[in-house]
Amino acid sequence: MSLPGVLHDSHNRVIRDLRISITDRCNFNCVYCLPETEEAEHLSPATVTGKRPFPWKPRSQLLSFEEIVRVARVVASLGVEKIRITGGEPLLRRGVESLISQIAAVETIRDLSLTTNGTHFPRLAKRLKEAGLSRVSISLDSLDRDNFRKITGRDGLSEVLESIRLAKALDLAPVKVNAVIIRGFNDHEIVPLARFAMEADVIMRFIEFMPLDSRQVWRREHVVPGSEIADQIKAELPVSSLPSNNPAETATRWSLGQGTGEIGIIAPVTQPFCGHCNRLRLTADGKIRTCLFSLHEHDLKPCLRGDSASNEVLEEQLRRIVLTKEPGHRISEPDFVQPERSMSHIGG
Repeated sequence: MSLPGVLHDSHNRVIRDLRISITDRCNFNCVYCLPETEEAEHLSPATVTGKRPFPWKPRSQLLSFEEIVRVARVVASLGVEKIRITGGEPLLRRGVESLISQIAAVETIRDLSLTTNGTHFPRLAKRLKEAGLSRVSISLDSLDRDNFRKITGRDGLSEVLESIRLAKALDLAPVKVNAVIIRGFNDHEIVPLARFAMEADVIMRFIEFMPLDSRQVWRREHVVPGSEIADQIKAELPVSSLPSNNPAETATRWSLGQGTGEIGIIAPVTQPFCGHCNRLRLTADGKIRTCLFSLHEHDLKPCLRGDSASNEVLEEQLRRIVLTKEPGHRISEPDFVQPERSMSHIGG
């Protein structure tokens, strides 16, 4: 049934969430995204000479902050309530606090968050909070310094831990900490990471390894299923199941101990949640992706640049795009094709 005034697809899903990437650049080389480290070769030794990452987009091809804010205002008028700023590493883009301030001023956006690897967060945290940022998600794939470097290509564990502490101190809450679990890399740290969530009183999100790496060497045998992650934690720690916050929630959630800390498991490979997906993604170069694993993109730049561009044209284009949203991602299908762009170039 058609719902007036909102973005809805042909499967009766209403779009409430927009992920906006503001840069494809990143100062990490994570094995699950931009695997340029020697350790990444262990993912698939037979194919380490496979596809290389895309070069960074020139600044002229990226959306300006003015264009991003315009998209944010239009989607907000069409029912979008949540916006997450992503990358690449979004804090590499100069002036990001100005963008946050402008989006935060859009009255109907009730949740404005940002995902970061944490390396630049300490110097910007206070300004981001003052600009209107609601909350933050920080990547932490290992608690061991050497293993952290192997996974991310950078000796940055202390910076990330400081960012988590600072985010809590500034009440950028709830603070979510993301760990992508890969068999043979950090699956032995599942329980320690859950304990960290309990001790630090944060929300730890365990995420299955997805086929979004730039070399395209993802293999199912490297995926640690969400059920296995849950079993490991339940065997070692007291957990209590938590109810879903909304039908479109991606994580299965548990509280830890006496209610300090929480874990969530996001299992898009083994337990897809496509049927309730209410998200769109806008890449840094202005392409709408209706699914993280879409093979097709929709360029918004013609609606944002030039004499013929108008909010009415942009709105109509968004409505047409959303009607093409796929029913699901097809990762488990034999004819699944991995997207050419990596997570860094799409936006998380």
